[in-house]
Amino acid sequence: MMETAIWLAIAAIFVLLVLSGFFSGSETALTAASRARLHQLEKNGDWRAGVANRLMASRERLIGALLLGNNLVNILASALATSVFLSLFGKSGVALATLVMTVLVLVFSEVLPKTWAISNPERFALAVSPIVRLVVAVFGPVVIGVEWIVRHLLKLVGVNVGDDKSILSALDELRGAVDLQHIEGAIEKGERDRLGGLLDLAELEVSDVMVHRTNMVALSAEDSAANLVNAILASPYTRIPLWQGESDNFVGVLHAKDLLRALHAVGGDAGKIDILDIATPAWFVPDTTSLKDQLNAFLRNKSHFALVVDEYGEVMGLVTLEDILEEIVGEIADEHDVELEGLRPQADGSVIVDGSVPIRDLNRAADWNLPDDEATTIAGLVIHEARMIPEERQIFTFHGFRFTVLRREKNRITRLRIMPLGQTRALAGSEAVRAPAQVSPS
Repeated sequence: MMETAIWLAIAAIFVLLVLSGFFSGSETALTAASRARLHQLEKNGDWRAGVANRLMASRERLIGALLLGNNLVNILASALATSVFLSLFGKSGVALATLVMTVLVLVFSEVLPKTWAISNPERFALAVSPIVRLVVAVFGPVVIGVEWIVRHLLKLVGVNVGDDKSILSALDELRGAVDLQHIEGAIEKGERDRLGGLLDLAELEVSDVMVHRTNMVALSAEDSAANLVNAILASPYTRIPLWQGESDNFVGVLHAKDLLRALHAVGGDAGKIDILDIATPAWFVPDTTSLKDQLNAFLRNKSHFALVVDEYGEVMGLVTLEDILEEIVGEIADEHDVELEGLRPQADGSVIVDGSVPIRDLNRAADWNLPDDEATTIAGLVIHEARMIPEERQIFTFHGFRFTVLRREKNRITRLRIMPLGQTRALAGSEAVRAPAQVSPS
């Protein structure tokens, strides 16, 4: 009779270990599974994915129910094992039961099921979610009581878990996921840059990507039509802003195709064309407009071109639809683009750049991570960090790079050499440091 009871107890221990493994694996799968993938599976008609999503929506209750079930079966299995070993080995059975159950629980109820679950969490979650739903329903009242006690105990030490606030925004989580996939090799650098550029549109302003006023190609509406035609034909651009009277008084935008139609209509006689009649009104946008809003405005108004103004109404530059798209897909070049040498890699690992090169373009081309919060161009970054207008041949070190000023024209830095430093020499601080041998009076 006693032998039968022992064998029944051993069988019960085996069943309880299986249940413990089920609870452990279910907890791992339902916390590690991608809600985005499960959501897509639910949209495709998998009802189990819907169950898993609802369970994960109330994660605290889910984990509480699984932990409660896991602890119950583990404690019961340990009690039965202690009883069996006491009947077989006497007082020494307690130590043997502790040792044996620790090994069995660790291997078969923790490591094995959790490793299995983490290898394919979505598939495991789909398999166990119908059963876990019943477990949560049964243990729900107990878990609610436990949650109430835990919340009040945490409040006593100043921890408030009642607010469902995420430390990271949705965009930050997406950026982290993209970077992780790139590190793991699932996403190539170009794909990472495009996805990152898309996520950055809401944080960038048109002033970050605009063509500055000093680099704009603009024509005088008072010039002769023949001269304007020749200038537009010599220009690589299809849209040219027009000014009248003063160079900052922009009165319209001339499209090369509109000019071509007008020339055709008058039989090629440019003298019969009134440029202002075929020019479209200029569209002015504030420099603080986000790229996301400006992109939507371009698409909504079916326009590709806008002039950027500051808070005083002064024209700062221009922005085009192509400028915004290049923030997503990278540089867009066609057969009419003029190549400007702004980035020249050197044999020693350094890079010579023009001061007007945007920091974001340099980061994308060289796969660097120089900050672009305080400055748009690489020259602006050096001036911001140095807190002065550097002299030629001065050297600055910050953000893990050495910057050497190669050329300066008046107060403008026009050329720099940038050398990445080794990890042991990279400086963590953002304050510029001048090499003692290169110090010059400001």
